[in-house]
Amino acid sequence: MSDSLSPARPDPQSAQVVRPGKYVSLTYSIADTQGSILEQTDLPVGYIHGGRTELIGGMDAAVSGKCAGDQVDLLLTPEDGFGPHDPDLTFTDSLDNVPPEFHFVGAEVQMQNDNGDVRTFYVTRIGEGTLTIDGNHPLAGKSLKVHVWIKDVRDPTAAELSQDGLAGALPGSALH
Repeated sequence: MSDSLSPARPDPQSAQVVRPGKYVSLTYSIADTQGSILEQTDLPVGYIHGGRTELIGGMDAAVSGKCAGDQVDLLLTPEDGFGPHDPDLTFTDSLDNVPPEFHFVGAEVQMQNDNGDVRTFYVTRIGEGTLTIDGNHPLAGKSLKVHVWIKDVRDPTAAELSQDGLAGALPGSALH
């Protein structure tokens, strides 16, 4: 009889262990350092571990070797999360120069640079006859607490393999 109260862990080669090539479904929450929830999903989202889809801030490494039912907490610096806030991606202009359909906070504005690259900017402030747009991710520049709950680990279906983890939204994507 064992003195340990810990449940027996599956063999690392078990189908239930997160490792490259396994389909992993999870729920997560992202909070600021004060604990205010910034993003959360209660419906599991999935990806193929080690595939083309990257998770934020070392989450891949944090869930590797874990099993369905395990929970993982991470504290991410801005560099490990959504990057530092870049002031060069914030612009303020007169409301008169902006089409009326963008005259509300949260409006998405697609901008194209001289190279043809398109980036989404968001209206972040309107006041005193001006409008400010920001091309930074809304969580850029913030330290974040991420809580992950692994719901399922299994072999992927043929359809999931062909999508390579694009079967659901992943942490942070709802705020892009």
